[in-house]
Amino acid sequence: MKVIIIGAGVLGVSVARQLAVAGEDVLLLDQWGAGTGTTATTFAWTNSSRKPDADYHRLNLAGMEEHARLAEQLRGAPSYFPSGALQCADAANVQWLAGNVERLQLLGYPAHWVTPEEATRIAGDLRIPATITSIAHFPSEGYVLPDRFVNNLLTDAEQHGATFAIGEVVAIDDRPDQVAVTQASGEVCTGDRVVLAAGRWTQRLAARAGIDIPMVTDAGRGAPTVGLLGYARSPRLDLRCVIHSPGLNLRPAAGGHTVLQALDLNADVDPADPLTVNGDLARTLARRFSALLPDPSRPPKIDLRIGLRSLPADGHTIAGYASAQSRVYCLVSHSGVTLAPILGRLVAAELTTDQEQDLLGAFRPTRFTGVRRSETEVDQHATSLGEQ
Repeated sequence: MKVIIIGAGVLGVSVARQLAVAGEDVLLLDQWGAGTGTTATTFAWTNSSRKPDADYHRLNLAGMEEHARLAEQLRGAPSYFPSGALQCADAANVQWLAGNVERLQLLGYPAHWVTPEEATRIAGDLRIPATITSIAHFPSEGYVLPDRFVNNLLTDAEQHGATFAIGEVVAIDDRPDQVAVTQASGEVCTGDRVVLAAGRWTQRLAARAGIDIPMVTDAGRGAPTVGLLGYARSPRLDLRCVIHSPGLNLRPAAGGHTVLQALDLNADVDPADPLTVNGDLARTLARRFSALLPDPSRPPKIDLRIGLRSLPADGHTIAGYASAQSRVYCLVSHSGVTLAPILGRLVAAELTTDQEQDLLGAFRPTRFTGVRRSETEVDQHATSLGEQ
């Protein structure tokens, strides 16, 4: 079977690798390059601690478990780190954290309270502010270095026979006997199946095949799809896990660098307005970062990057054929980094065996059929938790 995968982000590359390992004929297309879209601007925290929907929670749990299995198979520099995560609360959000910890413990999700001294030992180079009143530890969580992860997946896929090419897809013709994909160059590729894993471009490309995939498409100032990340080049830290603190989230990056995220600042981010290193957002991020450093007198050096999230209309993953007759398999998720390994395996299984995978049953694109758009609008609070 020949499968054409449109989009070489973390989801598309994961599916390509699984199909190639299974011996299928795989062509992976991307307009710019592997991992250069949404995957390049993700906080990359692997978790299921803020996923209250039962089906979505189970899927994310499976994604975390699959990461550990996949890490043993992939060659290359390590890209997945089961470091654990700390969530710190002050007086304003201690009640929310306590409720979430209790909910997760009842589900059997590893979560327990730690003292500031214990948190410091877990976190490494980090100062716990005196305003923090409680700290929860989630030992099963972790993070991914997205560029390494995509590179390792793609390398393995190509070693198993997959072909990767740069190409802009302008049309998808979903025929009864095959699928034809037309590129901007005029080249037409045909296959038995197409996997549409184009991230935030999914709705637009799907429409060209007559398929309706409802997504949040607003990318203006303060839109739920817009996120700000900081990449701290200095000071270099021995940060050992993911940190969530009031006003700032942090995770380790390669070489002692740190990825920063302040969700409340997203409301002031406009993708059409270039960020400056001396602007208000940069100064606010630097001030919050300094407050957590062992030596707050050293001014950090932070590069800023705006990310646009891939956000289905109801906030949950879309995975499945557009219809019972379609040869186009649609795949898009707001939790791409956590879910990439499990979606890669399950989607490949559905494509090659035509056997539906139970974990994906709640996430079919057909759930939107006949539903008014107003009824599929994503919960704005849910999108504020979009650290991935």
